[in-house]
Amino acid sequence: MKVLVTGTAGFIGFHVARTLLEQGHQVVGIDNFNTYYPVILKRRRHALLQAHPAYQGHEADIANYDFFRSLVSRETPDVVCHLAAQAGVRYSLQKPFEYQRANLEGFLSILETCRHEGIKRLVYASSSSVYGNSQKLPLSEDDRVDHPISLYAASKKANELMAHTYTHLYGFQTIGLRFFTVYGPWGRPDMALWLFADAITNDRPINVFNHGQLQRDFTYVDDIVSGVIASLTATTLTPYEIINLGNNKPETLMDMIQEMGRQLGKQPRMNLLPMQPGDVLSTYADTSKAAQKLDFRAKTPLREGMAKFLEWFRSVPDIVEAVAKAKG
Repeated sequence: MKVLVTGTAGFIGFHVARTLLEQGHQVVGIDNFNTYYPVILKRRRHALLQAHPAYQGHEADIANYDFFRSLVSRETPDVVCHLAAQAGVRYSLQKPFEYQRANLEGFLSILETCRHEGIKRLVYASSSSVYGNSQKLPLSEDDRVDHPISLYAASKKANELMAHTYTHLYGFQTIGLRFFTVYGPWGRPDMALWLFADAITNDRPINVFNHGQLQRDFTYVDDIVSGVIASLTATTLTPYEIINLGNNKPETLMDMIQEMGRQLGKQPRMNLLPMQPGDVLSTYADTSKAAQKLDFRAKTPLREGMAKFLEWFRSVPDIVEAVAKAKG
């Protein structure tokens, strides 16, 4: 296939693009290299993709409708895989208009392009954050998601509604994938595993919210990639789908920290803090639909995935140092 992937310099987009290339597909990538976190990490991911002869990368904004539509018109991809977004829950409290442009205007640009350029299937990233603070666990696609507690979550819920409208009106297939706490090599430096690994390695205290009693369905990036790629070609999908991709095994934040300390051979120092605005108490994916429709099963337990992340983290001290300097 020829697959157009948005957000290829980002964490999940990079991994999806690299795996598609390894499988023999052509990939057209687009990323705006924004400065939400230090761009050096995005440049390094992008350089690895650029080294592959079947990859064609573009530095541009998906919200630039004229550019994006002309790119799709010129390249005629078989499917569009939309993984670009303004990420982060807490950042949405500080920079709300970033979410409007990237997650709402950007998504509308993609929907309109798919409509007018005859794209038959759009796979896009949603998020477990749409479930809000639901007390019904595990979280199922059939649950009501009417109470987001962050702007980021609201923007992802809006994406699902927009996709439903375009499928209903124009007939092309939209597949929304709700990701659950993705981690792994080349991950984002604003996420817990990176922050904790950097702090514990350097004997600094870590900020632990809700006194470590948050639960997260930590899902290793390779497992997420397998679900994304399956959704690009699966023949069992209806015109409009919403599907959870998670590990189906929640862990407490405190247990994750203790496991990291064990693997690093250090006792973590912790600042125990209250719940933060926008955070949810628990995520726990019901993955029965993904198993049925995508033959998806997460295979990587947290201990194993963390070992792979830490091996990578220790192998790129130049990147870790550059990120630290850029953050000040």
